[in-house]
Amino acid sequence: MQFDEVVRSRRMVRRYSPKPVDSHTVDRILSNAVRAPSAGFSQGWAFLILDQPADVERFWRAATLPSRAVEPDAWLRGMRAAPVVIVPWSSQRAYLDRYAEADKGWADRDEARWPVPYWHVDAGMASLLMLLTAVDEGLGACFFGVPGERVSALRAEFGVPAEYAPVGAITVGYAASTEKPGGSSVTRQRRPPEEVFHRGQWSS
Repeated sequence: MQFDEVVRSRRMVRRYSPKPVDSHTVDRILSNAVRAPSAGFSQGWAFLILDQPADVERFWRAATLPSRAVEPDAWLRGMRAAPVVIVPWSSQRAYLDRYAEADKGWADRDEARWPVPYWHVDAGMASLLMLLTAVDEGLGACFFGVPGERVSALRAEFGVPAEYAPVGAITVGYAASTEKPGGSSVTRQRRPPEEVFHRGQWSS
């Protein structure tokens, strides 16, 4: 696809076909993810790749609130059909360590120096590259959050070190034949350029 077509075609897909995704395609998605920028080239991200049915099931068991697991709604049923789940994680420690090095000079490791948590921002940019690559491969993908009260269970299930935090999770797969645009992007209008672009001066 042309780049503009990839960008304009990207949307969150919430219902999937059980058709498996080729491992080379998953590798390309991941290879593009690590081309994302990162502050100080800290690269404080890590990606948990779940592309085996048993591992995908383990993810949903660990990440789903018990109250939702008892009677899965349409969203959860559609998402659980995805054959691949990728969980991007970020490490604040990696950034504090990197910026304590001589060329940066923040040896005090003071978190106040970081008004924005770039470890999450950078992992988010890597996530967007994965979403776009999925579209370029003719696949659907959806970025969604992991409930805060399930993070510990998710870490424990897959042996993730405590220094890493999940910035979300991404389902990847072929869109189901019943998939159609939905969610907030259908019920809400995209804000017009004049509301969000401010050239030279912020305008009300």
